[in-house]
Amino acid sequence: MITPEAAMAPVPLAEHRPDATAAPSGGRGARGARPPGLGDFLKAWRARTDPRTVNVVMDQRRRQVRGLRREEVAHLVGISTDYYTRLEQGRERHPSAQVLKAIARALRLNDSESGHLFRLAGLAAWSSVPAPGLGLPLQDLLGSPLLRAPVVVIGPSLDIVDLNPAGAALCDGFSTADNLLRMVFRDPAARTFFGEWQSSARMAVARLRASSTRYPDDPRIAGIVRELSAGSADFAELWSAHELRLSPLPSEQLLHHPLVGDLHLYCSTFEIVTAPGQHMLIFTPRPGSRSARRIEQLTG
Repeated sequence: MITPEAAMAPVPLAEHRPDATAAPSGGRGARGARPPGLGDFLKAWRARTDPRTVNVVMDQRRRQVRGLRREEVAHLVGISTDYYTRLEQGRERHPSAQVLKAIARALRLNDSESGHLFRLAGLAAWSSVPAPGLGLPLQDLLGSPLLRAPVVVIGPSLDIVDLNPAGAALCDGFSTADNLLRMVFRDPAARTFFGEWQSSARMAVARLRASSTRYPDDPRIAGIVRELSAGSADFAELWSAHELRLSPLPSEQLLHHPLVGDLHLYCSTFEIVTAPGQHMLIFTPRPGSRSARRIEQLTG
């Protein structure tokens, strides 16, 4: 956790100039090739930052904006308001790494969000689009009777790449188990299935946002964003928040299954290093619990 004092540490104004010594990262991430979105990202996080968490004294009589004002962020970072405004408006295309680090501290960004900020500013490389599908060893693992807990494998766009029989049984109440985001936002069953739908929806969108920062050229991600932005006001609102998460679902889940009733499960997320961009979700009940017995009933 970054202390308010650390967030207040100024950045020398000399750092506002482009860093001529920085080596280009190549491709889309090269300096001077900043993709769109930096200004939107900064505005979204400025709006969601509580001034009280960064030692900014609020004047309620004059405050008409949610979160921080531009001049307040500039003060925390140690740069001029005009320079910060140019960053948000896209007129400044070469922020230094030191300025970006100070912005990340001021806005309380975590590691994933900071990495996204650096990629948007052209100071970090983008990843190539990963190949779909699982290797044979993972397919064999999912089919093994030893793996009795529900397992779902998702890709960068939250497409369901594969699942084991228990995972298929867990998703039995949905019309189609093809994409986690479609299931959450387009299938009416989701509002009943997820005990905390809002939290699950928020984290699923934040996972997609994190994927989009790693794979900005992935057409599947872009397609899902277009489809759900047009078809779901809830998705569009959450997408505009620019929140990033590594896990697509909360770690503890209350699920209302149409066949066996309530299930209290832990959702553990594991990155599959042999299949870049893919993650394995394993849903486990507490041993000996009612939920454990219901999982056995569901899969037996």
